[in-house]
Amino acid sequence: MATSVNPEEQRIFATRLTPYRSLSPRAFKRFILMFGGATFVLSLPFFFMGAWPVAGFMGLDVLALYIAFKVNFRSAGAYETLDVTPLELVFEKVSVRGQRKVWRFNPSWVRLEQEVHEEFGTERVALVSRGESVEVGAFLGPDQKAALARDLNQALSRARRGPRFEGAENL
Repeated sequence: MATSVNPEEQRIFATRLTPYRSLSPRAFKRFILMFGGATFVLSLPFFFMGAWPVAGFMGLDVLALYIAFKVNFRSAGAYETLDVTPLELVFEKVSVRGQRKVWRFNPSWVRLEQEVHEEFGTERVALVSRGESVEVGAFLGPDQKAALARDLNQALSRARRGPRFEGAENL
């Protein structure tokens, strides 16, 4: 006796895309302390020569670098998810502030569009349906975008073949 699985629950492909951050928070703390210490040591001669504004501006450099890294780390909270079933492709973008935007596509009618530069590789991957185009993984590198496009193309091909039911091959 074969049990049937609801086609909406048959997940063909699912992924969560997040921006890459090469510096961990711990490494950032070490880096900013070392940079701040080096800046302090280098600013001491200026301070003792009476050019104290130079020391102040060097301190502003450390503050500017700290703020830039904090903004960068904050943007790492954004992510995108892709879920493909035989009946639906759901693409969700979540911003840094937690704002969600969801697109739902029929896998039979959605087209995957790629822009490939011969020197730089895959520059853009987008889902296109009914005149609407949504870019996927804009924060990914060219190799990652190419891999995503390959995997998503395979998933869409499987989804277009329709749902699979256990025991259907015996009929």
